[in-house]
Amino acid sequence: MNQKKVHLIAIGGSAMHNMALALHEKGFAVSGSDDEINEPSKSRLAKAGLLPVEIGWFPDKISGDLDAVILGMHAREDNPELIRARQMGLKIYSYPEYIYEATKDKTRIVIGGSHGKTTITAMILHVMQSLGIETDYMVGAQLEGFNTMVRFSNTSKYAVIEGDEYLASPIDRRPKFHLYKPNIAIISGIAWDHINVFPTFDIYVDQFRKFINLIEPNGSLVYCSEDKVLKELCESINDRKIEKTAYSVPAHNIVNGTTNLISNAEVIPLQIFGKHNLMNLNGARLVCNKIGISNNQFYTAIQSFKGAAKRLELVYKNETFNFYKDFAHSPSKLKATTDAVKQQFPNRKIVACMELHTFSSLNEEFLKQYKDSMNLADEAIVYFNPHTIAHKKLKEITKEQVHACFNRSDLIVLTESEAVLQHLKAQNWNNAVLLMMSSGNFDGVDFNALAKSLTI
Repeated sequence: MNQKKVHLIAIGGSAMHNMALALHEKGFAVSGSDDEINEPSKSRLAKAGLLPVEIGWFPDKISGDLDAVILGMHAREDNPELIRARQMGLKIYSYPEYIYEATKDKTRIVIGGSHGKTTITAMILHVMQSLGIETDYMVGAQLEGFNTMVRFSNTSKYAVIEGDEYLASPIDRRPKFHLYKPNIAIISGIAWDHINVFPTFDIYVDQFRKFINLIEPNGSLVYCSEDKVLKELCESINDRKIEKTAYSVPAHNIVNGTTNLISNAEVIPLQIFGKHNLMNLNGARLVCNKIGISNNQFYTAIQSFKGAAKRLELVYKNETFNFYKDFAHSPSKLKATTDAVKQQFPNRKIVACMELHTFSSLNEEFLKQYKDSMNLADEAIVYFNPHTIAHKKLKEITKEQVHACFNRSDLIVLTESEAVLQHLKAQNWNNAVLLMMSSGNFDGVDFNALAKSLTI
Protein backbone atom coordinates (compact mmCIF):
# COMPACT_ATOMS: atom_id res chain seq x y z
CA MET A 1 0.00 0.00 0.00
CA ASN A 2 1.43 3.37 -1.04
CA GLN A 3 2.20 5.88 1.68
CA LYS A 4 -0.25 8.82 1.57
CA LYS A 5 1.30 12.25 0.96
CA VAL A 6 -0.15 15.46 2.36
CA HIS A 7 1.03 19.05 2.36
CA LEU A 8 -0.12 21.64 4.91
CA ILE A 9 -0.19 25.29 3.86
CA ALA A 10 0.33 27.30 7.11
CA ILE A 11 1.68 24.31 9.05
CA GLY A 12 2.82 26.46 12.01
CA GLY A 13 -0.62 27.28 13.42
CA SER A 14 -1.80 25.88 16.75
CA ALA A 15 -4.35 23.57 15.12
CA MET A 16 -2.43 22.93 11.90
CA HIS A 17 0.83 21.78 13.47
CA ASN A 18 -1.16 19.35 15.63
CA MET A 19 -2.83 17.96 12.52
CA ALA A 20 0.61 17.57 10.91
CA LEU A 21 1.81 15.62 13.97
CA ALA A 22 -1.32 13.44 13.97
CA LEU A 23 -0.95 12.57 10.27
CA HIS A 24 2.78 11.87 10.74
CA GLU A 25 1.92 9.56 13.65
CA LYS A 26 -0.58 7.75 11.41
CA GLY A 27 2.23 7.05 8.91
CA PHE A 28 1.55 9.71 6.28
CA ALA A 29 4.36 11.54 4.46
CA VAL A 30 3.83 15.10 5.69
CA SER A 31 5.27 18.35 4.33
CA GLY A 32 4.32 21.95 4.99
CA SER A 33 5.11 25.64 4.72
CA ASP A 34 4.53 28.84 6.65
CA ASP A 35 5.77 32.43 6.73
CA GLU A 36 5.99 32.40 10.54
CA ILE A 37 6.37 29.52 13.00
CA ASN A 38 6.51 30.25 16.72
CA GLU A 39 6.80 28.14 19.86
CA PRO A 40 5.62 25.61 20.81
CA SER A 41 4.80 24.66 17.17
CA LYS A 42 8.42 25.14 16.09
CA SER A 43 9.98 22.71 18.60
CA ARG A 44 7.23 20.12 18.22
CA LEU A 45 7.48 20.10 14.41
CA ALA A 46 11.28 19.95 14.61
CA LYS A 47 11.19 16.98 16.99
CA ALA A 48 8.99 15.08 14.50
CA GLY A 49 11.23 16.06 11.56
CA LEU A 50 8.44 18.17 10.03
CA LEU A 51 9.78 21.70 10.49
CA PRO A 52 10.19 23.38 7.07
CA VAL A 53 13.84 23.99 6.18
CA GLU A 54 13.02 27.55 5.11
CA ILE A 55 10.34 29.98 6.22
CA GLY A 56 8.06 31.19 3.43
CA TRP A 57 5.88 29.88 0.60
CA PHE A 58 7.36 27.61 -2.06
CA PRO A 59 5.09 26.62 -4.97
CA ASP A 60 7.57 23.90 -6.04
CA LYS A 61 6.57 21.96 -2.90
CA ILE A 62 3.19 21.39 -4.57
CA SER A 63 3.64 18.24 -6.64
CA GLY A 64 1.21 16.12 -8.59
CA ASP A 65 1.66 13.07 -6.34
CA LEU A 66 0.07 14.77 -3.29
CA ASP A 67 -3.04 12.99 -2.05
CA ALA A 68 -4.23 16.13 -0.27
CA VAL A 69 -3.39 19.77 0.36
CA ILE A 70 -4.70 21.11 3.69
CA LEU A 71 -5.21 24.85 3.94
CA GLY A 72 -4.84 26.65 7.27
CA MET A 73 -6.82 29.76 8.24
CA HIS A 74 -3.63 31.81 8.49
CA ALA A 75 -2.95 31.50 4.72
CA ARG A 76 -4.47 34.05 2.35
CA GLU A 77 -6.44 33.45 -0.82
CA ASP A 78 -3.53 34.69 -2.95
CA ASN A 79 -1.07 32.26 -1.33
CA PRO A 80 1.33 31.08 -4.08
CA GLU A 81 1.19 27.44 -2.94
CA LEU A 82 -2.62 27.53 -2.93
CA ILE A 83 -2.65 29.05 -6.42
CA ARG A 84 -0.33 26.28 -7.65
CA ALA A 85 -2.46 23.55 -6.04
CA ARG A 86 -5.57 24.95 -7.69
CA GLN A 87 -3.86 25.17 -11.08
CA MET A 88 -2.83 21.52 -10.78
CA GLY A 89 -6.34 20.45 -9.84
CA LEU A 90 -5.22 18.87 -6.56
CA LYS A 91 -7.71 18.03 -3.81
CA ILE A 92 -7.64 20.98 -1.39
CA TYR A 93 -9.21 20.58 2.04
CA SER A 94 -9.84 23.16 4.72
CA TYR A 95 -8.81 22.01 8.21
CA PRO A 96 -12.37 21.02 9.21
CA GLU A 97 -13.04 19.38 5.83
CA TYR A 98 -10.08 17.10 6.41
CA ILE A 99 -11.24 16.31 9.96
CA TYR A 100 -14.51 15.08 8.45
CA GLU A 101 -12.73 13.19 5.67
CA ALA A 102 -10.61 11.35 8.27
CA THR A 103 -13.58 10.51 10.52
CA LYS A 104 -16.49 10.00 8.11
CA ASP A 105 -16.75 6.28 8.91
CA LYS A 106 -16.78 6.81 12.69
CA THR A 107 -19.42 7.90 15.23
CA ARG A 108 -18.77 11.65 15.34
CA ILE A 109 -19.43 13.48 18.61
CA VAL A 110 -19.34 17.24 17.94
CA ILE A 111 -19.26 19.83 20.72
CA GLY A 112 -20.64 23.26 19.73
CA GLY A 113 -21.56 26.45 21.57
CA SER A 114 -20.27 29.96 22.20
CA HIS A 115 -18.57 28.90 25.43
CA GLY A 116 -17.52 25.70 27.17
CA LYS A 117 -16.62 23.75 24.00
CA THR A 118 -13.06 22.95 24.99
CA THR A 119 -14.04 22.03 28.56
CA ILE A 120 -16.84 19.68 27.49
CA THR A 121 -14.57 18.09 24.86
CA ALA A 122 -11.84 17.67 27.47
CA MET A 123 -14.29 16.10 29.94
CA ILE A 124 -15.56 13.56 27.40
CA LEU A 125 -12.00 12.66 26.36
CA HIS A 126 -10.88 12.38 29.99
CA VAL A 127 -13.68 9.94 30.79
CA MET A 128 -13.14 7.88 27.62
CA GLN A 129 -9.40 7.68 28.28
CA SER A 130 -10.02 6.68 31.92
CA LEU A 131 -12.26 3.85 30.72
CA GLY A 132 -9.85 2.73 27.99
CA ILE A 133 -12.22 3.66 25.14
CA GLU A 134 -10.17 4.50 22.05
CA THR A 135 -11.23 7.57 20.07
CA ASP A 136 -10.02 9.95 17.40
CA TYR A 137 -10.32 13.58 18.44
CA MET A 138 -9.75 17.25 17.73
CA VAL A 139 -9.71 19.67 20.65
CA GLY A 140 -8.84 23.38 20.85
CA ALA A 141 -6.29 23.20 23.68
CA GLN A 142 -3.43 21.02 24.80
CA LEU A 143 -4.86 18.60 27.36
CA GLU A 144 -3.06 16.87 30.18
CA GLY A 145 -2.47 13.22 29.28
CA PHE A 146 -2.79 13.78 25.50
CA ASN A 147 0.27 14.23 23.27
CA THR A 148 -1.47 16.20 20.53
CA MET A 149 -4.66 18.20 20.03
CA VAL A 150 -5.56 15.96 17.07
CA ARG A 151 -5.57 12.16 16.71
CA PHE A 152 -6.45 9.98 13.72
CA SER A 153 -6.41 6.18 13.74
CA ASN A 154 -7.56 3.24 11.68
CA THR A 155 -8.96 1.40 14.69
CA SER A 156 -11.15 3.71 16.79
CA LYS A 157 -14.92 3.62 16.54
CA TYR A 158 -15.45 7.20 17.72
CA ALA A 159 -14.30 10.75 16.91
CA VAL A 160 -14.73 13.54 19.47
CA ILE A 161 -14.57 16.93 17.72
CA GLU A 162 -14.65 20.46 19.15
CA GLY A 163 -16.97 22.33 16.79
CA ASP A 164 -15.88 25.94 16.41
CA GLU A 165 -18.28 28.32 14.64
CA TYR A 166 -15.49 30.41 13.06
CA LEU A 167 -14.77 30.21 9.31
CA ALA A 168 -13.30 27.06 7.77
CA SER A 169 -10.60 28.64 5.58
CA PRO A 170 -9.75 31.71 3.47
CA ILE A 171 -11.57 30.08 0.51
CA ASP A 172 -14.38 28.43 2.47
CA ARG A 173 -16.58 30.88 4.37
CA ARG A 174 -18.66 28.21 6.11
CA PRO A 175 -18.37 27.88 9.90
CA LYS A 176 -16.13 24.94 10.83
CA PHE A 177 -18.85 23.07 12.71
CA HIS A 178 -21.06 22.94 9.62
CA LEU A 179 -18.62 20.47 8.07
CA TYR A 180 -18.59 17.71 10.70
CA LYS A 181 -22.12 16.19 10.32
CA PRO A 182 -22.39 14.84 13.88
CA ASN A 183 -24.04 11.62 14.97
CA ILE A 184 -24.15 13.05 18.49
CA ALA A 185 -24.11 16.83 18.95
CA ILE A 186 -24.02 18.98 22.07
CA ILE A 187 -24.55 22.76 22.23
CA SER A 188 -23.52 24.54 25.43
CA GLY A 189 -25.05 27.96 24.80
CA ILE A 190 -25.36 30.86 22.37
CA ALA A 191 -23.80 34.26 23.08
CA TRP A 192 -22.99 36.56 20.15
CA ASP A 193 -19.35 36.40 19.09
CA HIS A 194 -17.19 36.88 15.95
CA ILE A 195 -18.89 40.15 15.00
CA ASN A 196 -16.43 40.55 12.09
CA VAL A 197 -18.00 37.46 10.46
CA PHE A 198 -21.54 37.46 11.87
CA PRO A 199 -22.57 41.15 11.97
CA THR A 200 -25.93 40.58 13.72
CA PHE A 201 -27.06 38.31 16.54
CA ASP A 202 -29.74 36.74 14.31
CA ILE A 203 -27.13 35.76 11.70
CA TYR A 204 -25.00 34.25 14.48
CA VAL A 205 -27.92 32.24 15.93
CA ASP A 206 -28.75 30.97 12.45
CA GLN A 207 -25.36 29.21 12.30
CA PHE A 208 -26.50 26.99 15.19
CA ARG A 209 -29.81 26.28 13.47
CA LYS A 210 -27.87 25.09 10.43
CA PHE A 211 -25.60 23.01 12.66
CA ILE A 212 -28.61 21.21 14.20
CA ASN A 213 -29.99 20.56 10.71
CA LEU A 214 -26.71 18.87 9.78
CA ILE A 215 -26.98 16.21 12.50
CA GLU A 216 -27.13 12.80 10.85
CA PRO A 217 -30.61 11.16 10.65
CA ASN A 218 -31.46 9.25 13.86
CA GLY A 219 -28.70 11.20 15.61
CA SER A 220 -28.83 12.93 19.01
CA LEU A 221 -28.78 16.54 20.20
CA VAL A 222 -27.88 17.41 23.79
CA TYR A 223 -28.42 21.06 24.73
CA CYS A 224 -28.34 23.42 27.72
CA SER A 225 -31.88 24.40 28.69
CA GLU A 226 -30.62 27.21 30.96
CA ASP A 227 -29.79 29.20 27.81
CA LYS A 228 -33.09 30.84 26.75
CA VAL A 229 -32.09 31.47 23.12
CA LEU A 230 -30.69 27.95 22.69
CA LYS A 231 -33.70 26.34 24.40
CA GLU A 232 -36.14 28.15 22.07
CA LEU A 233 -34.05 27.24 19.03
CA CYS A 234 -33.81 23.54 19.91
CA GLU A 235 -37.51 23.29 20.80
CA SER A 236 -38.48 24.98 17.51
CA ILE A 237 -36.81 22.28 15.41
CA ASN A 238 -39.29 19.42 15.18
CA ASP A 239 -38.86 18.26 11.59
CA ARG A 240 -35.68 16.28 12.21
CA LYS A 241 -35.43 12.59 13.11
CA ILE A 242 -33.14 13.26 16.04
CA GLU A 243 -33.36 12.61 19.78
CA LYS A 244 -33.20 15.79 21.87
CA THR A 245 -32.03 15.83 25.50
CA ALA A 246 -31.84 18.96 27.67
CA TYR A 247 -29.53 19.54 30.62
CA SER A 248 -29.05 22.16 33.33
CA VAL A 249 -27.09 22.69 36.57
CA PRO A 250 -26.84 19.41 38.53
CA ALA A 251 -27.44 19.19 42.29
CA HIS A 252 -24.30 20.19 44.17
CA ASN A 253 -22.87 21.90 47.22
CA ILE A 254 -19.67 23.73 48.16
CA VAL A 255 -17.91 22.62 51.37
CA ASN A 256 -14.60 24.16 52.49
CA GLY A 257 -13.78 25.38 48.97
CA THR A 258 -14.57 22.03 47.28
CA THR A 259 -17.54 21.63 44.96
CA ASN A 260 -19.37 18.30 45.30
CA LEU A 261 -21.94 16.74 43.00
CA ILE A 262 -24.95 15.19 44.72
CA SER A 263 -26.26 12.11 42.89
CA ASN A 264 -28.75 9.74 44.55
CA ALA A 265 -27.52 10.86 47.98
CA GLU A 266 -23.92 10.13 46.92
CA VAL A 267 -21.42 12.98 47.34
CA ILE A 268 -18.90 13.22 44.47
CA PRO A 269 -15.99 15.67 45.10
CA LEU A 270 -14.71 17.60 42.07
CA GLN A 271 -11.52 19.47 41.25
CA ILE A 272 -13.42 22.00 39.13
CA PHE A 273 -16.04 24.55 40.18
CA GLY A 274 -18.54 27.10 38.90
CA LYS A 275 -22.07 26.92 37.51
CA HIS A 276 -20.90 26.76 33.88
CA ASN A 277 -18.40 23.99 34.60
CA LEU A 278 -21.13 22.01 36.37
CA MET A 279 -23.46 22.47 33.37
CA ASN A 280 -20.61 21.43 31.07
CA LEU A 281 -20.11 18.33 33.20
CA ASN A 282 -23.80 17.44 33.02
CA GLY A 283 -23.80 17.81 29.23
CA ALA A 284 -20.66 15.68 28.94
CA ARG A 285 -22.31 12.99 31.10
CA LEU A 286 -25.34 12.80 28.78
CA VAL A 287 -23.09 12.52 25.72
CA CYS A 288 -21.13 9.73 27.41
CA ASN A 289 -24.41 7.96 28.26
CA LYS A 290 -25.21 7.87 24.53
CA ILE A 291 -22.10 5.77 23.83
CA GLY A 292 -22.82 3.33 26.64
CA ILE A 293 -20.96 4.92 29.56
CA SER A 294 -22.99 4.66 32.78
CA ASN A 295 -23.44 7.50 35.28
CA ASN A 296 -21.37 5.60 37.86
CA GLN A 297 -18.51 5.14 35.38
CA PHE A 298 -18.70 8.82 34.43
CA TYR A 299 -18.75 10.10 38.03
CA THR A 300 -15.83 7.89 39.04
CA ALA A 301 -13.69 9.12 36.12
CA ILE A 302 -14.63 12.83 36.30
CA GLN A 303 -13.38 13.19 39.89
CA SER A 304 -9.79 13.34 38.60
CA PHE A 305 -10.55 15.95 35.91
CA LYS A 306 -8.63 19.17 36.64
CA GLY A 307 -9.96 21.28 33.76
CA ALA A 308 -8.69 22.30 30.33
CA ALA A 309 -5.73 24.66 29.86
CA LYS A 310 -6.62 28.33 30.45
CA ARG A 311 -10.16 27.40 31.53
CA LEU A 312 -10.19 28.57 35.15
CA GLU A 313 -6.69 27.17 35.29
CA LEU A 314 -5.02 27.49 38.68
CA VAL A 315 -1.71 29.34 38.33
CA TYR A 316 -0.84 29.51 42.02
CA LYS A 317 -2.39 29.14 45.45
CA ASN A 318 -1.47 29.30 49.11
CA GLU A 319 -3.58 29.40 52.26
CA THR A 320 -4.96 32.89 51.63
CA PHE A 321 -4.50 33.56 47.88
CA ASN A 322 -5.61 31.88 44.64
CA PHE A 323 -4.60 33.00 41.13
CA TYR A 324 -6.49 31.76 38.05
CA LYS A 325 -6.13 32.42 34.35
CA ASP A 326 -9.02 31.94 31.96
CA PHE A 327 -9.73 32.16 28.23
CA ALA A 328 -12.87 34.23 28.91
CA HIS A 329 -13.17 37.24 26.60
CA SER A 330 -16.82 37.62 25.55
CA PRO A 331 -19.36 39.34 27.87
CA SER A 332 -21.17 36.11 28.81
CA LYS A 333 -17.87 34.36 29.58
CA LEU A 334 -16.62 37.22 31.77
CA LYS A 335 -19.84 37.17 33.76
CA ALA A 336 -19.90 33.38 34.16
CA THR A 337 -16.22 33.06 35.11
CA THR A 338 -16.31 35.93 37.61
CA ASP A 339 -19.51 34.56 39.13
CA ALA A 340 -17.94 31.08 39.45
CA VAL A 341 -14.99 32.46 41.41
CA LYS A 342 -17.25 34.62 43.60
CA GLN A 343 -19.44 31.61 44.44
CA GLN A 344 -16.42 29.45 45.26
CA PHE A 345 -14.73 32.10 47.44
CA PRO A 346 -17.60 34.16 48.93
CA ASN A 347 -15.47 35.58 51.75
CA ARG A 348 -12.49 36.67 49.67
CA LYS A 349 -11.81 39.83 47.70
CA ILE A 350 -12.12 39.01 43.97
CA VAL A 351 -9.93 41.05 41.60
CA ALA A 352 -10.87 40.44 37.96
CA CYS A 353 -8.59 41.65 35.20
CA MET A 354 -9.50 41.19 31.51
CA GLU A 355 -7.85 42.02 28.20
CA LEU A 356 -9.83 43.26 25.21
CA HIS A 357 -8.09 41.31 22.45
CA THR A 358 -10.52 39.88 19.86
CA PHE A 359 -12.00 41.64 16.82
CA SER A 360 -15.40 41.70 18.54
CA SER A 361 -14.18 43.01 21.89
CA LEU A 362 -12.24 45.85 20.23
CA ASN A 363 -15.20 46.94 18.09
CA GLU A 364 -16.79 50.14 19.40
CA GLU A 365 -20.32 48.85 18.72
CA PHE A 366 -19.80 45.40 20.23
CA LEU A 367 -18.21 46.96 23.33
CA LYS A 368 -21.72 47.92 24.47
CA GLN A 369 -22.42 44.20 25.02
CA TYR A 370 -20.01 44.30 28.00
CA LYS A 371 -22.43 46.31 30.16
CA ASP A 372 -22.41 44.98 33.76
CA SER A 373 -20.25 41.96 32.76
CA MET A 374 -17.65 42.59 35.50
CA ASN A 375 -19.92 43.88 38.27
CA LEU A 376 -19.59 40.67 40.32
CA ALA A 377 -15.89 41.32 41.02
CA ASP A 378 -14.84 43.40 44.03
CA GLU A 379 -12.32 45.15 41.81
CA ALA A 380 -12.36 45.18 38.00
CA ILE A 381 -9.56 46.07 35.60
CA VAL A 382 -9.81 46.22 31.79
CA TYR A 383 -6.69 46.35 29.63
CA PHE A 384 -6.34 46.93 25.91
CA ASN A 385 -3.33 47.63 23.70
CA PRO A 386 -3.88 50.40 21.10
CA HIS A 387 -1.24 48.67 18.89
CA THR A 388 -3.46 45.56 18.73
CA ILE A 389 -6.34 47.73 17.46
CA ALA A 390 -4.08 49.26 14.79
CA HIS A 391 -2.76 45.81 13.80
CA LYS A 392 -6.31 44.53 13.34
CA LYS A 393 -7.08 47.67 11.29
CA LEU A 394 -9.97 48.62 13.56
CA LYS A 395 -11.25 52.07 14.50
CA GLU A 396 -9.54 53.46 17.60
CA ILE A 397 -11.35 53.21 20.94
CA THR A 398 -10.70 55.35 24.00
CA LYS A 399 -10.38 54.56 27.70
CA GLU A 400 -13.48 56.69 28.26
CA GLN A 401 -15.51 54.59 25.79
CA VAL A 402 -14.46 51.38 27.48
CA HIS A 403 -15.28 52.80 30.91
CA ALA A 404 -18.76 53.86 29.78
CA CYS A 405 -19.56 50.54 28.06
CA PHE A 406 -18.78 48.39 31.12
CA ASN A 407 -21.14 50.54 33.23
CA ARG A 408 -19.05 50.37 36.39
CA SER A 409 -17.99 53.66 37.98
CA ASP A 410 -14.89 52.27 39.74
CA LEU A 411 -13.64 50.31 36.69
CA ILE A 412 -9.88 50.72 36.12
CA VAL A 413 -8.96 50.96 32.41
CA LEU A 414 -5.28 50.62 31.41
CA THR A 415 -3.52 50.62 28.04
CA GLU A 416 -0.02 49.41 29.01
CA SER A 417 0.62 45.87 30.26
CA GLU A 418 3.38 47.15 32.54
CA ALA A 419 0.83 49.43 34.21
CA VAL A 420 -1.38 46.39 34.82
CA LEU A 421 1.51 44.54 36.49
CA GLN A 422 2.45 47.51 38.66
CA HIS A 423 -1.15 47.96 39.77
CA LEU A 424 -1.41 44.29 40.75
CA LYS A 425 1.94 44.28 42.54
CA ALA A 426 0.87 47.27 44.67
CA GLN A 427 -2.05 45.33 46.20
CA ASN A 428 -2.37 43.21 49.33
CA TRP A 429 -3.26 39.66 48.25
CA ASN A 430 -4.11 38.30 51.68
CA ASN A 431 -7.58 36.68 51.58
CA ALA A 432 -7.96 37.43 47.87
CA VAL A 433 -8.38 35.83 44.44
CA LEU A 434 -6.86 37.14 41.20
CA LEU A 435 -8.61 36.22 37.97
CA MET A 436 -6.91 37.17 34.68
CA MET A 437 -9.04 36.66 31.57
CA SER A 438 -8.08 36.90 27.90
CA SER A 439 -7.89 35.04 24.61
CA GLY A 440 -4.47 36.70 24.33
CA ASN A 441 -1.69 36.86 26.93
CA PHE A 442 -1.52 40.48 28.13
CA ASP A 443 1.39 41.08 25.73
CA GLY A 444 3.41 38.10 26.90
CA VAL A 445 3.00 38.30 30.67
CA ASP A 446 4.66 35.39 32.49
CA PHE A 447 1.85 34.37 34.84
CA ASN A 448 4.07 32.15 37.01
CA ALA A 449 6.57 34.95 37.50
CA LEU A 450 3.72 37.35 38.27
CA ALA A 451 2.35 34.97 40.92
CA LYS A 452 5.78 34.79 42.55
CA SER A 453 6.10 38.60 42.60
CA LEU A 454 2.66 38.98 44.22
CA THR A 455 3.44 36.58 47.06
CA ILE A 456 6.94 37.67 48.05
